[in-house]
Amino acid sequence: MNFNENQAIYLQIANIVCDRILSGVWKANERIPSVRELAVELQVNPNTVMRAYEHLQQEQVLYNRRGIGHHVTENSIDLIIHSRKQHYFDHELPHLFHNLRLLGINPETLKNKYEQHIQNLSKNENQ
Repeated sequence: MNFNENQAIYLQIANIVCDRILSGVWKANERIPSVRELAVELQVNPNTVMRAYEHLQQEQVLYNRRGIGHHVTENSIDLIIHSRKQHYFDHELPHLFHNLRLLGINPETLKNKYEQHIQNLSKNENQ
C-alpha cells in the first residue's frame, strides 16, 4: 500500500476504514476485519491499525466488543460525513476560493460548471 508522507499512516488507515463504511462495504453494527487481518491486507504494522481503530472509537465511528472485535456504529455514516464536510470547509474551500479569486472566476461561472458536472455524472450513471 502506498501512503502519503504528509499525513500520519494511522490517519490514512482511518480514512480507508471510513471510505469502506461510506461505500457500504462495511455496514452499521457489522464486525470489521481484526487488527491483524487489516494489517496484513494493508501491509502495515498491527500497532498502526490498532491506533487507527482507537482513533475511530474516539470519533464514535467504531465500537469494540471484547472478544468479538470492532464494529461499525449505528450513526457512523452521519459522523463521517459531518467530519469530512467540516474538514473540507475549513481546509479545502479556502484554497478553492483563493484560486477562484486569482483566476477571476465568478460564483455564477462556478455554479454553471458544477451543474454541468452533476449532469454529466447523471448521464454516465444512466448509461
